[in-house]
Amino acid sequence: MDLTYITLRERPMLEKKAAEWFSSKWYVPEEAYLECMDAYLSGQTELGWYLCMDGERIVGGMGVIENDFHDRKDLTPNVCAVYTEEDYRKLGIAGHLLDMTVEDLRAHGISPVYLLTDHTGFYERYGWEFYCMAQGDGEPEMARMYIHR
Repeated sequence: MDLTYITLRERPMLEKKAAEWFSSKWYVPEEAYLECMDAYLSGQTELGWYLCMDGERIVGGMGVIENDFHDRKDLTPNVCAVYTEEDYRKLGIAGHLLDMTVEDLRAHGISPVYLLTDHTGFYERYGWEFYCMAQGDGEPEMARMYIHR
């Protein structure tokens, strides 16, 4: 295993592959990912995309967008699309990517950062704090909103 952590700006040639990968995990149209990734790669925004690679294989990733499809439009930006391949879980990949994301955003003057999830106990390990409940677009149940200051 040869894990490397990168921003999409470090390897922009991965944009299409990354958009396909995220789309296959979250069933959000590839075009939506490409639109956000294009804005990041062209410097229109510092809300980026972060990947864990094993050689040429994407094994983990996450992005940052203005709003992760919830009713609290005032809580921005949001970490989104957090995913680690099943056979790579419990190796600290998501934690490393979360830390990398927060540090990168902070370096660009962006803090705090928010995250909407159904998980409890996971994000706290990486410095995230429960903030409030929020309603996801089209979701029947409220979800947990976390903040990283």
